[in-house]
Amino acid sequence: MNVRLNTLPKFILIMVFLAALPGVLAAEEYSSKGADSCLMCHKSEKWGVMPIFNTKHGSLTDPDAPFSNMQCESCHGPGNEHAKAKKKSEVKVPHTFGKDDLSSVTDQNGVCLGCHEEHNMGWFGSKHESVDVGCVSCHSIHEGRDPVFDPLAQQEICFECHQSNRADTFKTSSHPLRFGSMACSDCHNVHNGNSESLLVEDNVNDTCYTCHADKRGPFLWEHAPVTESCSLCHEPHGSNHPASLTKRPPLLCQQCHAASDHPGDAYTSEDIGNTSRSRILLARGCMNCHSQVHGSNHPSGNAQFR
Repeated sequence: MNVRLNTLPKFILIMVFLAALPGVLAAEEYSSKGADSCLMCHKSEKWGVMPIFNTKHGSLTDPDAPFSNMQCESCHGPGNEHAKAKKKSEVKVPHTFGKDDLSSVTDQNGVCLGCHEEHNMGWFGSKHESVDVGCVSCHSIHEGRDPVFDPLAQQEICFECHQSNRADTFKTSSHPLRFGSMACSDCHNVHNGNSESLLVEDNVNDTCYTCHADKRGPFLWEHAPVTESCSLCHEPHGSNHPASLTKRPPLLCQQCHAASDHPGDAYTSEDIGNTSRSRILLARGCMNCHSQVHGSNHPSGNAQFR
């Protein structure tokens, strides 16, 4: 017992030193005044950083927010040397962000994932992660409200890469994206690579059913393409055919139904005047008779008549 008491003061001194060591090192690396040092230069409109105080990142009450910890340096790293340098451009902070920044996308994203990886985003292995899409390519952290939360602004961000989809939204029949009634994120979870095409659900059909619940079924008489994938008949981003169909009936239907109780050759506009086919080709639509193309629960609906 006497030996332990004799060694106790020395032990305490060692523990106090080890506990204080990170603080001593941090004092050399981190700026002494935190954000106050940064804002001396960066509070001007040129940098546009002040709106961050209206966001969750700038919260002083949320213990997980960057500003509840090392403030600006939580994301940008220790900036003591940068703050003291006479020529700021020659001494940069460890972490800078931007599409044309010299830091690699992996390093930039690593800062964000230091906090957000715990949010079960499924980022690793996703399509966006595999092609080196940076978080800052889509997100604007310093703005009071990140544009990705606005349906119209979000589309503009997505369409910077997905330009063919932009064109589809302006076709005759499409989802109301360009009117702001829905957003890309209503169907796609851009952070999650665990589902097909980054969809919010496990597959195409379950994603469509979140809005089109009446097409879900189950039906007594199912239409095989419907249960497989809605995209076999519909183009989700837009089409010049009615109901965003990939082709107009009867050509759409004849991709599968080449010869079933009807003449097997393709129907065209030249057949409109043919009285033997007028019953089938009136308005050139198979749905004149087969109206329940998504499935039927009628006892006599095996041919999707009713």
